[in-house]
Amino acid sequence: MRFYRSPSLLLLCIFSVLQASAGLSLNCRCMPGDSCWPSSDDWARFNTSIGGRLVSTQPLASPCHDPFYNASECLALRQQWTKPELHDDSSSSIMAASVANETCDAFGPRSKPCTLGAMVRYAVNASSPDDFVKTIRFSQERNIRLVVRNTGHDYLGKSTGAGALSIWTHSLKDIKFLNYTSSQYTGPAVRLTAGIQGGDVYDAAHKKGLVIVGGECATVGPVGGYTQGGGHSALSSRYGLGADQVLEWEVVDGMGRLLTASPTQNPDLYWALSGGGAGTYGVVYAMTVKAFPDFPVTGVVLQFENKNPSSNRYFEAIGHYHRHLPTYTTAGGMAIAQITNSSFLLTPLTLPDYTAAKAKKLVAPFLEDLHKLNISYTLNITQSPSYYQHYMELIEPNPTQLVQNGQYGGRLLPIDLIQRNNSQLTDAVKKITMDGAAFVGIGMNVSSSVTGNVWNSVLPAWRTAAMTVILSTNWPAGANLTEMKTLADKMTDKWANPLQPDWKQTFYGRNYNSLYAIKSKYDPLRTFYAPTAVGSDDWQVEAGGRLCQAA
Repeated sequence: MRFYRSPSLLLLCIFSVLQASAGLSLNCRCMPGDSCWPSSDDWARFNTSIGGRLVSTQPLASPCHDPFYNASECLALRQQWTKPELHDDSSSSIMAASVANETCDAFGPRSKPCTLGAMVRYAVNASSPDDFVKTIRFSQERNIRLVVRNTGHDYLGKSTGAGALSIWTHSLKDIKFLNYTSSQYTGPAVRLTAGIQGGDVYDAAHKKGLVIVGGECATVGPVGGYTQGGGHSALSSRYGLGADQVLEWEVVDGMGRLLTASPTQNPDLYWALSGGGAGTYGVVYAMTVKAFPDFPVTGVVLQFENKNPSSNRYFEAIGHYHRHLPTYTTAGGMAIAQITNSSFLLTPLTLPDYTAAKAKKLVAPFLEDLHKLNISYTLNITQSPSYYQHYMELIEPNPTQLVQNGQYGGRLLPIDLIQRNNSQLTDAVKKITMDGAAFVGIGMNVSSSVTGNVWNSVLPAWRTAAMTVILSTNWPAGANLTEMKTLADKMTDKWANPLQPDWKQTFYGRNYNSLYAIKSKYDPLRTFYAPTAVGSDDWQVEAGGRLCQAA
């Protein structure tokens, strides 16, 4: 274990002196334009201390606005805007238009000024834990909001913030396979640094004849919010969530210490990082997770349409699908169903160690239900020799891999709701989709029968859930503030609110108080903040994006 000395009492004194001399409230972070904001010379000295790795934010969409307007560059940006790769390699771009809040919109009027708005002011393109330490200390000494970012796959604004300094982990791309031995696990494993993306490790694991539990989107980084927030996978009904696979973490905490967190070293921090949310206990440099031998997989893709909206048969069919879903997940399957008021698309149902014939037999009762309802469908069953091939053919090309212009909410639905209240669920799906939202149900089984006796801070509701539901509404490119408010009101008042008042219970359940105590231990100066993260209600975002301590 390596320790970095962090004189917290001295830092606390520095805060007081700097803020008092600036005439700024002790309760708020400094922002550009404040007298306490570092001077150009201060930033230059800090940049030198980190080897010239400081990045000043230049909004990605600035070529679409005067005085930087360039017609050809703007057109190219707009054509590429929904591709996550465009944003992944940016230190500041905000994928979610609903979070960007009209900040330098690529689809906005050319004459509208391009401002930083909700974007970070600077980012450190980190190359080592030492860069983490120096950035944390600088943010503490100068009282600057600090955020953590890899790719920015984030629809709650956790990886950005007005006037913030970002620890950008995207360049940390090391993959190391090893044979891991501990009192809890012996077997193949892989150590990933924080900038790795899903596609990177899937490719590398395949060459070793292995698989890991990772997300459906190849551009998402598994080390960050994915695993730290739980992390569902097409393999979850076979192995559990991403957080269930973690063997150890390497993390720099709010005191500037590089720590190893495992079930035997700093176990409380290990427990918190494994499912208790990202960006609030420290900055993860690397994680080591279990790996598994690859295996054959069969994928089922099924589609049908609502060809007779005056009839209820379409929604009856959806009710039948949900009735059969626990059978699929108990068999080790994971199902992604995209439901609108006009179509149903199962894309795909992933069935590890299933042949095509066995898969067809599994879904036959549902197909019979469709026949009885006189609903025509398109069915494709694909047998692959490996999970990697299945992923590349049926999951990676999915349109959901693209950046979605929408706002999102959702819920975990317990299995007993589906089994006992299926008709009410069907009514809810009908009401939601007929009102213009999409209903995406991701069915899986991550109960103890699959995971065994895992020890982590994953929301307990996952263990009895039949599926996680994502509700989304369209967020038109270039939407003005009035349109934004109308769409936001529809999401928060009618369906689900990701910033809901009871977020502690909804996102963390009975674990919250323990997680808060762990945050207080490893981040006593409250350096780390992210919306809805543990401890976030110690702060509030005021007009203009300034972060201030809550009254």
